[in-house]
Amino acid sequence: MIMITGATGNFGRPLVAELAAQGSKVRALTRTPERADLPAGVEPCDSAAPDFAGVSALVLNIAGAPGSTAALLGAAKAAGVRRVVTLSSLLVATEGASPARGSTAALHRDLEEAVEADFPQWTHLRPGAFASNALQWAAQLRAGDVVHGPYAGACTAPVHEADLAAVAVRALLGEELLGLAPSLTGPQELTFAEQVETLGVVLDRPLRYQEISPAAAKAAMLAHSTWVQEEMIDSLLSFLAGTVGRPALVSGEVERLLGRPALTYAQWAEANAAAFAAVS
Repeated sequence: MIMITGATGNFGRPLVAELAAQGSKVRALTRTPERADLPAGVEPCDSAAPDFAGVSALVLNIAGAPGSTAALLGAAKAAGVRRVVTLSSLLVATEGASPARGSTAALHRDLEEAVEADFPQWTHLRPGAFASNALQWAAQLRAGDVVHGPYAGACTAPVHEADLAAVAVRALLGEELLGLAPSLTGPQELTFAEQVETLGVVLDRPLRYQEISPAAAKAAMLAHSTWVQEEMIDSLLSFLAGTVGRPALVSGEVERLLGRPALTYAQWAEANAAAFAAVS
């Protein structure tokens, strides 16, 4: 049995679907099990009371268990779980050995170290920006043709969550990724402005990105988040500022691990176009 935290999120859903399609037994943690809409055969489980009976492997997404990761790992260890795959962050690799306290890199490295200390089999997936981060613009684009956000020139290589899920399946079911922490990116670097332009091509609309100040962006993030800490937002904004005018890392690890080309941001946009459709 494999337990998935954040099972109904942008990473969790494709992972649960792929594991279920391969015949793996999956227990899906979610805050709303009665509305989870999971594939046939997948067991929903309330994240407030995780049931580790029969679980041999855990996928730990800090966003899927905010504030409770220590308790979750303690319960997993007590239940005899041997393998843990963490959804970490590329920032752990890029910010060096001593990230700032409270930063995204520090929080994820603390999680990695906790897993390494207590579980004999582990893999840390370190993705860069998710393609689905663009969903943060959906409400603006349903209402109009302009996205307001920080750092129009911020440059990343967005990774498709389906690719990330496929790598996670290899980490869960195989042996080749044990003890490793692959850096996972998409195949193409794009600025925020270019991502919005790509959405415009897919939607056949004249979309554009209008830059706002970091302070205004931080205020908006704090207003719309129920769990993200202020230090994490500061870390994110600092990271984005540092990417302006610099080429993004394109690791090639997705292609190497999966033996096929990585999915592009444009492919993600085409598959998710309905989320941005203008309200008539």
